[in-house]
Order: sequence, then structure tokens, then C-alpha cells
Amino acid sequence: MAASPSTARALNDRLALGLLQREGPLTAGQLKTLTGLSRPTVADLVERLQDSGLVRVVGETGDRRRGPNARLYGIAADRAHLAALDVRTHSVSVVVADLLGATLAEATAPIGSETATEAAVEQAAALLERTAREAGAVPLHSVGIGAPGLVDPVSGELRETTGLPAWHRRLVAALQERLPATVLVENETNLAALAEQRLGAAKGQDTFVLLWLGHGVGAAVVLDGRLRKGASGGAGEIGFLPVPGTTRLPSAAGCEGGFHSLAGSAAVVELAAGYGVSAPAGPQEPPAAALVRAAVADARSASGRRDAAGAFLDVLADRLAIGAAAVGAVLDPGRIVLAGEVGHAGGETLAARVEDRLALMSPLRTEVRAGTLGGAAVLRGALLTAREAAQDDLFTP
Repeated sequence: MAASPSTARALNDRLALGLLQREGPLTAGQLKTLTGLSRPTVADLVERLQDSGLVRVVGETGDRRRGPNARLYGIAADRAHLAALDVRTHSVSVVVADLLGATLAEATAPIGSETATEAAVEQAAALLERTAREAGAVPLHSVGIGAPGLVDPVSGELRETTGLPAWHRRLVAALQERLPATVLVENETNLAALAEQRLGAAKGQDTFVLLWLGHGVGAAVVLDGRLRKGASGGAGEIGFLPVPGTTRLPSAAGCEGGFHSLAGSAAVVELAAGYGVSAPAGPQEPPAAALVRAAVADARSASGRRDAAGAFLDVLADRLAIGAAAVGAVLDPGRIVLAGEVGHAGGETLAARVEDRLALMSPLRTEVRAGTLGGAAVLRGALLTAREAAQDDLFTP
């Protein structure tokens, strides 16, 4: 069935906007070539998009010709403003950006563990509002939030989770009440996977698993190009995975005794102490990240000798391989990305050790790569989510 004229115009506009987003500024002639549309059709859609405020002339081509044919059209980046929040147990980070995702401002603030719920919500909301105001990005169109815990796949709301601050869940509702913006929340590990798939170590991968190694541990599962969240949003709660090497089993009330007890930051700190590995913790990162970073540097300088740093990394890789092997046996992802601050600190040195151990434990060929975005992956993923929401709204007539 042929599309109606209005539907055809909408499809053509969306096609052109998608090209301008991916390729950057283009001339009308380049749009004609890339879309396969006629010259009059391209002229009409450019005029429509300019009238809507989504597209404007941003320059001219570098050839000698001047005039309408040399004009470069680009998406109006200031047509809408976005924000992303990375909500941690003891801090919140904010980035404000334009419609194309270019950063306009960013800020981070600590939130003490003794802070009352409403006071913590006010601190986080005020940080976002102040950062947006200073960037000249008021009002915000869309806000993406990354937080630990489970997100209900039906309601899209952050669920109450034992052990996590109550202000996390209240913050989402507070921002929805205070801002004339679309507010979206997603599990932090899922957002990290989105960022690593678009921008980092899983770029071009339709199927992979991301292991988040930070204060705690988590996983994100991407199969056939889709993020899989599970029936209750709990897919990837690998901290609860029963594993050998712990003194007890995890329970519904907590993941102590599960994989978390082998690979969480506290467990890695204890393991490092046993090998005499020490390093001062960096700001706004798990203590384990600095220790792994120092061990990698020491192991490299040891020219392959099995020193204390190398032995520590070997045992850590053994531990990580246990969780990775369980995931691989069930999902056969082909690639596992070690992400989060600890995975980023370990780099390819740690990833190679884990891959070697997996090859001995499983017949399934699994690549292991280090995440390239580190602790910034959550913010990057939240910003991508906000940008897609804004573009879906604005790019649809």
C-alpha cells in the first residue's frame, strides 16, 4: 500500500534528520545523493525542517561555488537540551548537553551516608538545576538517570532495593514533579552496556555481556542487538550468583556469599592486602580500582616475573573467570567486557588473564575485552538515552 503524502513527508524528514545526525552537516545535493530522493523533494523537506527549527544553515562547502547549492545544513543543536545523572550510593554526577550530545557543563557532588532522604534529594536536584542554569540549558527536554538497583520493566520505575539509599527512588519522582522534562531511569550497568556498545569496547557487537566491576558487581546482557532485562528487571544481578570459594550462599536479603563476595571492591581490597599490593584510593572511585591499576603497572615493570602484583592479578582473574564462565555457559555471548572502574583499571592486562582462564574452563570461544569508558560509562549511557528520547519526540511530526 502506497504511503499517504503526509506519511511520506514524515518518513523523508526522519530519514534526512538521521543522516544529519550521523554524518554531520550536509548540502542539499549530498542529501539528495544519500537519500535517493528527487531534488524538489529534498528542497521541500529542507524548507520544512528549517521552518520547524530543527535544521539551520551552519556554513558553506569549501569549493569555489557559492549560493544555495553550497549551503551546509545541520541539526540545530540548541533546539533542545538534555541532562544525565549518575546516581551512586554516596554521590551524584551530572552532565548537561545539547541535542547532539555535546557537553555544555558537568558537575559532581558527594552525598553523605547520614544525609536524610529529603535532604539528599534536594542536594541532587539542586545540583542538576544549577548545572543546567549555568550552562544556559533551561528548560531541559529529557533527563536520563543511571542508578543501582532494579528498574521495573512495566512501570519504568526504580524499585525499592535492600541496601540502597531511599533517596535514589525518591529522586526520580522529585525530578518528574519539578522539571518540565521527560525523566527516564535505567539500571547503571545496562546504561554502561549501551555506552560501551555505541562508543567503546563492544562497538559493533550485537551479542555480548558486560560485567560491571565497581563497588559491587553486576552484568548487562545484550542478545541479538537487544538489551535483555528479564521478567522483573533483574537479569544480570550476578552478585547473587552462587559460586565456589565463599563461606556461604547468598540470600534474598543480600548477595554476601555470592559472586559479590569474590569480586566486589571490598573483596578485591582484602585480596590485594594479602599480596602486599597497596595504593591510595582515587576520588570518586572504589578503592579496588587504584589497587588494580597499581598492580597492572607493577606487573608490567616486572618484565613477566611472577611477583606479588602479578600473583594478585592472577588470583583476581581466577575469581572473575568463575562468574564469566557461568554467564558464558548459559548465554554464549562471544564477548565479555570488563567494565566499571575496576575493569577499566585492569585494562587489557587483566582482560587477557581472564580470557586465558575462560579458555581452560569452557569449550565456548569467548573474547574478553576491557571497557574503555571506565566510570564515565553510566553517564554516557544515560545521556544517550536522554538524547534518543528527545530526538524521537522532536524528529516525529
